[in-house]
Amino acid sequence: MTLTEVRLIGAEGEQLGVVSYPQAQTLASEAGLDLVMVSDRSVPPVVRIMNFGKLRYEQKKNLKAQRRNTAAQKIKEVKFHINIDDHDYQTKIKKALDFLEKKFRLKITLALRGREMAHQDMAFELIRKVMAELAPYADADGAPNLLGRNISVTFAPK
Repeated sequence: MTLTEVRLIGAEGEQLGVVSYPQAQTLASEAGLDLVMVSDRSVPPVVRIMNFGKLRYEQKKNLKAQRRNTAAQKIKEVKFHINIDDHDYQTKIKKALDFLEKKFRLKITLALRGREMAHQDMAFELIRKVMAELAPYADADGAPNLLGRNISVTFAPK
């Protein structure tokens, strides 16, 4: 593709109008900057005088910042069992509240072992108790559901 005329945008974002491609290259080299194609589909194509290395650096920096902020998408899990002692229960609730405070999504899992499967009513009672304690700090993403030997419910921080 041969370019004869291009719409030129200056280093400060000002419109310099439609100029010939060699003239645009000359203006960019005089400024000590690069000539970057912004839109090749428009007629005439749009080019901009800018520091391309700086642009790439800024893009990488923004990408790193976005990755850093995706920690909120992680799901933390706290596991319970039916025959949990009061102190262990309080410790796990504190840990769950800590995760929610740090804006993590939280998955509460109650694992049923052996003959505990016969006492699913006790398990659902315990999971409802946990949901009631976490209700002021998080919203449950639906009702607790039984999958195999595990009852789980997911929370999103408020």
